[in-house]
Amino acid sequence: MGHTLVRHHPRTPTASAHPTGDPARARDWAEIQERMLVPLYEAAYEHLEVGARSRVLGLGCGSGLALLMAAARGARVTGVDTDGARLALARTRLTPERGGVTGSAGGGSGGEGIRLVEGGPEDVADPTRPRFDVITAFQPIGCTAGDSEGLVPALEASVPLAERGSAVLLAGWGPPERCATAAVLRVASRLTERLRTAGGWRQTRRDDLEDVATRAGLNPDGSGRVACPFGYADPDSAVRGLLSTGLFDAAIRATDRKQVEKEIAEALHPHVRPDGTVWMPNVFRYLIARTP
Repeated sequence: MGHTLVRHHPRTPTASAHPTGDPARARDWAEIQERMLVPLYEAAYEHLEVGARSRVLGLGCGSGLALLMAAARGARVTGVDTDGARLALARTRLTPERGGVTGSAGGGSGGEGIRLVEGGPEDVADPTRPRFDVITAFQPIGCTAGDSEGLVPALEASVPLAERGSAVLLAGWGPPERCATAAVLRVASRLTERLRTAGGWRQTRRDDLEDVATRAGLNPDGSGRVACPFGYADPDSAVRGLLSTGLFDAAIRATDRKQVEKEIAEALHPHVRPDGTVWMPNVFRYLIARTP
């Protein structure tokens, strides 16, 4: 099973794009935070019946956990992202000789294997390969102002790479009253509002995902909700994990990292259990759309 890591200067931002190239933050994401979304990945792949015949394009694939899970189901997977540090971790996960996918992962014949591309979806265009039939954008949107702006052009660039009627998976935060983490994310809003800095937390809207799909020329075709609790070994791990999402970047720019860390830790107090672990129940929503 082959694998490639192709480096390009991105022309279209991808969905995951909190790109920093910071290896420490990328590792915090991969080791602490990314696993919180496993129930979302599982529910989406089950809904879409991803398997050995599937050809999956992961927008904003990050450190590759969602791709790993799709490949373990037999799918042929391609991932794009603008963060080279996260992609380096994805390459480690998805390389057989380094303990990644083995056996029939990558499924079927044709030698397509696994591709990881630093750039946008247009950078994976290859007329010699079959078109994709599943496109995923797992980075949840709907809790910070403008967090979907890069997603629409990325989806538009992906449509020509897919078969007609292919499934496109979009993910978003659920209602704030169902997401305990929303109270912690409001820290970013408070800090950015002090200096009127863009990028702070905003309340999730009911039609966020449908709006993105419509703007990208896709046809909504079903949705679902998934419980994705955020659980951490201790408050320090929780702070590191949450900072790795990029959702507090604007707050750090508006103040400084130590101030943001302090206020996140304070906001976590109600969610610290007697044994010192942190537990925050959340609900995420996904939308299935179809390419025209």
